Amino acid sequence: MSLILYELRGADAARPFSPYAWRVRMALKHKGLDFETRPKPFTQIASIAPEVGKTVPILVDGERTICDSWAIATYLEETYADRPSLFGGPGGLAAAKLVESWANASVSARIVRMIVKDICDLLAPEDQAYFRPTREERFGMSLEEVQAGREERLADLATALLPMHLMLKSQPFIGGDSPLQGDYMLFGTFQWARITSAFQLLEPGSPVAEWRERCLDLFDGYARAVPAA
Repeated sequence: MSLILYELRGADAARPFSPYAWRVRMALKHKGLDFETRPKPFTQIASIAPEVGKTVPILVDGERTICDSWAIATYLEETYADRPSLFGGPGGLAAAKLVESWANASVSARIVRMIVKDICDLLAPEDQAYFRPTREERFGMSLEEVQAGREERLADLATALLPMHLMLKSQPFIGGDSPLQGDYMLFGTFQWARITSAFQLLEPGSPVAEWRERCLDLFDGYARAVPAA
């Protein structure tokens, strides 16, 4: 039986966009594991496996059900230790945890304010009715106000990405000569933005933009095959 990955979708099931599910998708491809995806809209996620969690991604592997992208990555590393490592050892595991925290707190937190209205626009009406009020309560303003002036905030995003920019001058991936889970942690964020919004976050030809292109080409262009906004 193949593994089953539950993830987030908008009105178009062919464009699953959860950044956290993309971290898992890339980890599964890295491990060379066969898996089936089951995209679900926002309003159905809580009912998938409420005893385990109410957010995606959720991975079902036989009798095991795991929620949370980090928990899934470490489960895959331990359970399928005979396949290519996601971390390259304990030091890589610790470094990936740092990348995850940085990606969530410094990168995703900035990007969401630039694309949140675009995300809402690609949802089905029933999901828009859930998404808009919950996000407007979170931000304390309308989605239009959150996203307004995003062009002026690109410099702030570039500052947050500066450590990555500098590192990529001497190596092609966070993992070194080849990608590891740390790459997939950050790539999931940019794939989320690529699928949900046509707004250009990265300067073409910049080290981070070129890294994203390399990630899109991994596994025979697996991530690139999903249409961009």
